[in-house]
Amino acid sequence: MSRLELKNLNKTFTPKVIPVKDISLSVEDGDVLSLLGPSGCGKSTILRMIAGLEQPTRGQVLIGDRDVTFKRPGDRNIAMVFQSYALYPHLNVRENLRAGLKLKKVPTDEIEKRIAEVSHILGLDDLMQRKPGQLSGGQRQRVAVGRALVRRSDVFLLDEPLSNLDALLREHVRADLKQIFSTQKAPVVYVTHDQTEAMTLSTQVAVLNNGYLQQLDAPERIYDRPANQFVAGFVGSPQMNLLTLPCQGNDALLGDCKLRLPDLPTVPPQIVFGVRPEHLHRAETDNAATLKGKVFLVENLGMHNLVSFKVPNAQGDPIVLRSLLPPELWLNRELAFTIPPDEIHWFDVESGDSLVRRS
Repeated sequence: MSRLELKNLNKTFTPKVIPVKDISLSVEDGDVLSLLGPSGCGKSTILRMIAGLEQPTRGQVLIGDRDVTFKRPGDRNIAMVFQSYALYPHLNVRENLRAGLKLKKVPTDEIEKRIAEVSHILGLDDLMQRKPGQLSGGQRQRVAVGRALVRRSDVFLLDEPLSNLDALLREHVRADLKQIFSTQKAPVVYVTHDQTEAMTLSTQVAVLNNGYLQQLDAPERIYDRPANQFVAGFVGSPQMNLLTLPCQGNDALLGDCKLRLPDLPTVPPQIVFGVRPEHLHRAETDNAATLKGKVFLVENLGMHNLVSFKVPNAQGDPIVLRSLLPPELWLNRELAFTIPPDEIHWFDVESGDSLVRRS
């Protein structure tokens, strides 16, 4: 098995187009790393450089103890699953699984053994004689994954493999992939813009923006301890409430509510306050830390309602916040909320970096 490592990886197309900027990370055997970020953040370019489809401007790609930075794709022993499946339309499932192994001149008995193993894992036994045009989207995706698995590569790369599937099928195939990954010992790199895929499938998530690595961490830490304002706002659905608040003494002012600031070397004139909608709780008592607002929008999400409310603000326009509440009719009602201090996130106005270290 092989460890994948990227060292100071850069890619420059033109002086103004630099999709990857000084990326360093590693993926251990058996780990699943998701590259997560908005369109244009550099995640697919990184994947293409790992695969050898793009040459880095600077930096290294190492697989195990081999520097493969400038090796051809065929010399890297990697397997890649594309967004478009890339199956041979004129070959049936068995022939699609067999094609790559025949090119590598793997012995026939070894080919059949590998195909049997992968077919069992992916539930393809009843589909072996069908051609891609006779398969559903989910079945085609499983064949594409199977074609990668039979190669027994040092590294598996997946480029948004579920983006062409409808929501329900995506959920089923995502569960299948999670089980498949758990049986693999090689590093897996998974590119996605869908945070649900990244959070559920990965052992590590690399959040990218504008070519820079914003945070590399376990999924639960990405969610609970975002390194900066971008990560906090990008990861989480519904999105975290993020507000720039004035500071007075040791408090930040949110309407009439005073929120105690964390211990800081100096108190800034303004600070970015963040709290996730699920951490805004209905208040049972009224005090200086109680937040009051009037509901103006209710969105039914099934188990919860996403409730938007306006907080009066003496400094200007009302402040809008969102909270997840049990499904009741809240429209035009005055509500009071409390915010647990441990669930508040504080960020620097200029840099966006988190101001609170969480264990």
